[in-house]
Amino acid sequence: MKQIIDKNEISLLEKKANYIRDEVINICVQNKAGHIAPSLSCVDILVSLYYNCMSYKPEDPLWKDRDRLIFSKAHGCYALYAILADKKVIPKEEWKNFYTEKSTLLGCMERKVEYGLEAGCGSLGHGLPIAVGLAFGAQLQNKKYHIFCLMGDGELQEGVTWEAIQFAVKHEIGNLTIIIDRNRLQAMDFIINILDKEINDILNRFKGFGLSPMVTSGHNIKKLVYHINAVKLSLENRPKVIIAETIKGYGLKCMEHVPKFHFCVPTEEELSMGKTYE
Repeated sequence: MKQIIDKNEISLLEKKANYIRDEVINICVQNKAGHIAPSLSCVDILVSLYYNCMSYKPEDPLWKDRDRLIFSKAHGCYALYAILADKKVIPKEEWKNFYTEKSTLLGCMERKVEYGLEAGCGSLGHGLPIAVGLAFGAQLQNKKYHIFCLMGDGELQEGVTWEAIQFAVKHEIGNLTIIIDRNRLQAMDFIINILDKEINDILNRFKGFGLSPMVTSGHNIKKLVYHINAVKLSLENRPKVIIAETIKGYGLKCMEHVPKFHFCVPTEEELSMGKTYE
């Protein structure tokens, strides 16, 4: 793990992210799987984790000292499937036939550790408590692996999230990093229209629990890699929080920032509007 990577490495990661975006779009449209938009918003975050920041052996997904990712926004798991298939953890045929009777991969992720899927988190908000428990257990056993939890900003409305954070702060759980996919949309509306009153509500809540959240672009791989590696190396004895500013539906012109695409497969006409990446 390196905190600084050169331009060539960044370029390769960006190309990999675009490949994963293509995989998600093509296979999900082909198989008529919804939840494409929440999957596209976290592609760059996941590529940064799995191709640079996490200690992970694709050839041994049960390696006991691996870093763990708890993918809490489980309905947006399609990018994770694509990455694990690319790394040959998930059989290619399973991913190719995802969302059909020919595959065991579901539209909302369930636990299958041999496929690199650490937890089933279909009920939003419960991924973080699982991550806190794993991190606390590792801490008690003096294990060196790190726990990452990727959450949607909408699920931060769940009360159990803040109970878990309170526990993690109290017990000084420093081997936990919470990454928020902040695309500002939940289901069929913008978060600001649901519960938040101000744009900085999420930031202020974390600060209120004694944490120091850092805000970065969720679509800038250079910044993501730097920040993720920095918090992983940090010796602070409290959870780390990265708020990644993202765009729901990132990459498809018809889908970006459009609430109806939370669970909606684009038509051929909509797809013809094109992409925002090469």
